[in-house]
Amino acid sequence: MYETNDEVLDLIFRKARTHNVWLEKPVDDALLRQIYDLAKMGPTSANICPMRILFVKSKDAKEKLKPALDAGNIDKTMRAPVTAIIGMDVHFYEKLPKLFPHADAKAWFKDLPENVLKYVALRNSSLQGGYFMLAARSLGLDCGPMSGFDNAKVDAAFFAGTTVKSNFLCNLGHGDVTKLFPRSPRLSFEEACQMM
Repeated sequence: MYETNDEVLDLIFRKARTHNVWLEKPVDDALLRQIYDLAKMGPTSANICPMRILFVKSKDAKEKLKPALDAGNIDKTMRAPVTAIIGMDVHFYEKLPKLFPHADAKAWFKDLPENVLKYVALRNSSLQGGYFMLAARSLGLDCGPMSGFDNAKVDAAFFAGTTVKSNFLCNLGHGDVTKLFPRSPRLSFEEACQMM
């Protein structure tokens, strides 16, 4: 049986927090590649892998993102070294000949209504977004995921003319632990789970 490492579990779960204040410490592009290379290994339905990530780093790109942000998310996003737009390719099936080569998986999806494709892409890109955050934390970065933004504005600014739609945003960097709020409660096993 595999022995769990408390240090690793603390790093990615027990002591990991959502950060809103960032240290002025850059995030190297090579580290962002490492994060993706870990996150891409997590499972999705029929290996559809719909997540697409746009890493917003430059001042110009941040200014382009700013009008789409809710007021409470502007400062923390402008100060974060990186903001990952976790997107989803609604026409993910176009990549299935590569991603699921042992069957004609493209045929399973290509004629589905757009709203069904969006639902499938949303579920699976959200799952991949979770893998992404676990990968970032495991490689020493802090995360600040959020949904307080105008998806239509983000899509128009960053994904116009494509089949990619935004799902959520995730600020990345080295968080200032002195500015963390106390951890909010979680539901107990008994409150959240059942066995039948």
